[in-house]
Amino acid sequence: MADLIVAEMQRGGGLISLEDLAAYRAIWREPTVIAYRGHTIYSMPPASSGGVTMAEILNILEGYDRLPPFGSTQLLHLEAEAMRRAFTDRNMYLGDPAFVQMPLERLTSKPYAAELRKQIGARASATPRFDPTLRGGNSTTHYSVVDAEGNAVSCTTTLNNSYGSAVTVAGAGFLLNDEMDDFATAPGKPNMYGLVQGEANAIAPGKRMLSAMTPSLVVGPDGNLKLVVGTPGGPRIITMVYHVISNVIDHGMSLPDAVAAPRMHHQALPDTMRVEKNGFLPPVLDSLRALGHGVVERGRSGDVEAIIRTPKGWQGVSDPRYGGGGAGY
Repeated sequence: MADLIVAEMQRGGGLISLEDLAAYRAIWREPTVIAYRGHTIYSMPPASSGGVTMAEILNILEGYDRLPPFGSTQLLHLEAEAMRRAFTDRNMYLGDPAFVQMPLERLTSKPYAAELRKQIGARASATPRFDPTLRGGNSTTHYSVVDAEGNAVSCTTTLNNSYGSAVTVAGAGFLLNDEMDDFATAPGKPNMYGLVQGEANAIAPGKRMLSAMTPSLVVGPDGNLKLVVGTPGGPRIITMVYHVISNVIDHGMSLPDAVAAPRMHHQALPDTMRVEKNGFLPPVLDSLRALGHGVVERGRSGDVEAIIRTPKGWQGVSDPRYGGGGAGY
C-alpha cells in the first residue's frame, strides 16, 4: 500500500515519501468530557476542535435554567451568541497538542462559560476583530454503532472537500484527501469553509491540522448510554451535533425529530448566522435581523447518523436530508 501511494506521488509530482508513511503514528488521546444538565458527553479532543468548541456552547447555554422554545427568535439569538464566542476561542487557541499549549481546562470550564454568558445581551454582539498573531466538506463520512452489550462507537472520517484532492491511488482504489486546507494556510485568511484561524493552527512539519469532527457519546443521568451521534459538514459539524443533543435534552424531541429539525450555524467569522432555507419562520428571521444579526439562508446541511436508547430498545436514525439508513438487531 505504501509503495502504491509513493508511486502515485511520483507520477503526480507529490511530496509524500516512504519515510513519511513509516514515521506516521496514530495517537490515543483522552476524550473531551462535558457535563450538561445531568448528562455526560464524551467527544473528540484536539487535534479536533469539535469537543472543546461544543463544550463551550453547551456550558454557556446550560447557565439558562430553561432554553427558549425551539425555533424562537430568543433561542436562535442565544445559540448564535454562544457559538460566536466558542468559535472565536476555537480559531484563536486550538491546534495540534504536540505543537500548541492550549488552555483547555479554562475553555471547557463552567466559570469561564459564566464569564462569556455575561457578555450576551438582548442584541447581537460583534465578533472581535481577529488577530492572527495570537494563539468540512462533502467527503466526510460518519457512522454510529451500538452492539447488543451496549458498547458504542461514534466514528467520523474525512477526505475534507468533495473527492479530497481528486487523486486516486492507482492499484489501490481510494482517494487522497486535501486536509491541508484545515490548516491556517495563511493566518487571518479564510479557508474553503470561511474559517479564519491563527498561528495555533499554522502549517508545520509533522503537525496535525485542526479538524471539526465531533463524534460524540451521551451518557444519561442514570449512567447508561443514551445517545450516539455525529455528522459530516465541515465546521458546521460542531453546531449540528450540538443541535441534536440539545434538541433531545432541552426540547424533549424524539431522535427522528431532533435530526430532522432545521439547523442554524454561526462560526464567528464571517459574522453571519446561517440558517437552512425555509427552516424557520420569516418573522423570526426578520426579528433576528432587527437584533443586529446578519442572517443568510442556505440549503441543506449535514448528514447526521445517530442512535438513541428508547424504552423499546435502540433506535437508529439517518438524516432525512440525504441518503442512508439504519440496520439493527
